[in-house]
Amino acid sequence: MMQYRRILELHFKETTQRTISSSVSHSRQTVSDVIKKAKQLGLVELTDDMTNQWLEGFLFPGKQAIAKGYFPIDWEEVHRELQKKNITLKLLHREYSQIARDSNKIPYAYRTFCRHYGVYAKKYKLTMPTRHKPGEIMEVDWAGDTLSIKDRSTGEKPTVYVFVATLPHSQLFYAEGFFNMTSQSWLIAHIHAFEYFNGVAEVLVPDNLKTGVNKAVRGESILNEAYRELANYYGATIVPARVKSPKDKPSVEGSVGYISRQIIASLRYYQCFSLVDLNTKILEEVDKLNDEPFQKRDGSRRSVFSEEEKTKLILLRYPRYQLSKWRTAKVQLNYHIQVNRMYYYVPYEYVQSQVDVRITKDLIEVYFKDMRIASHKILLGEIGQYSTFNQSQSYA
Repeated sequence: MMQYRRILELHFKETTQRTISSSVSHSRQTVSDVIKKAKQLGLVELTDDMTNQWLEGFLFPGKQAIAKGYFPIDWEEVHRELQKKNITLKLLHREYSQIARDSNKIPYAYRTFCRHYGVYAKKYKLTMPTRHKPGEIMEVDWAGDTLSIKDRSTGEKPTVYVFVATLPHSQLFYAEGFFNMTSQSWLIAHIHAFEYFNGVAEVLVPDNLKTGVNKAVRGESILNEAYRELANYYGATIVPARVKSPKDKPSVEGSVGYISRQIIASLRYYQCFSLVDLNTKILEEVDKLNDEPFQKRDGSRRSVFSEEEKTKLILLRYPRYQLSKWRTAKVQLNYHIQVNRMYYYVPYEYVQSQVDVRITKDLIEVYFKDMRIASHKILLGEIGQYSTFNQSQSYA
């Protein structure tokens, strides 16, 4: 058998191909082919289980298949196809089997097909759960490390918290600083991330923080109502990570560490006097890192996003989502509720009932048992005055 392991051992020690050829008694062309193939597949080191037979199957899988009479499989093509939405191993095996029979060759059984692909994926340090399809997921979190700015008037240095959003397939990320980690900052950060990516992923994966999840219970999380409404507006679904399970959102965890090292650490002595200036600098660093070439694969985060993921995102909806606040109120005996020191009339049937109130910049909506019963536009200058609903327009 070809001495694949010995060839690569010498190559990783930076031995010349001429010397390797003499040492293993193989032609220089053969040695060159083995080294070239290893580079193409990203093999940079050898482990104990990488025998000559194992390496032959990894570097030249077609040889073993042909020798045994099986129709060879292009695993690189299989892996590329699996990145596409709704593509499964079962579908690819069915297509492979049909091509093999049309060529009068023997196809691998489905079980063997899956086992071989599992070995192939493992060589790339990939596993089935961590394979993300383009446009499928956006992972979000707050970075643990913080920044600060200097207040010109007081000299104080208020803390700036950094929001991070990542698209796992391309690893394209977005970051922005805020003075707090409130629900409003959380929602604004999402909107800005959507606009930076110029699209929305199908699934949002946050941590179980209070700004996104009211309560984490076994099997199901109770979402913050404003966060759920934001996701519904843009056509996304929220699937919170399990409690104390960072592996549920490994990409953003990796991006948080990367941003902490590459951006937050580098800006620790950067002096600015406004959050706008700081975020401008952060965005410059984000753009630079997204355009930076990968070390172990072709292209950059930006190029992979443009080529493979951009068109898979949900189209950005306009106008921009209008932020809202939710409160609860009790309908008084005079069938009014009080919101921000203003009184609003609601149908008398709901006297003494608890209602949910959604407040936006120019609209108030009242909900009873998750069903809207009334809405009223707030005009500037009405604070502290009585307002009533037009009953002909109050009922949903």
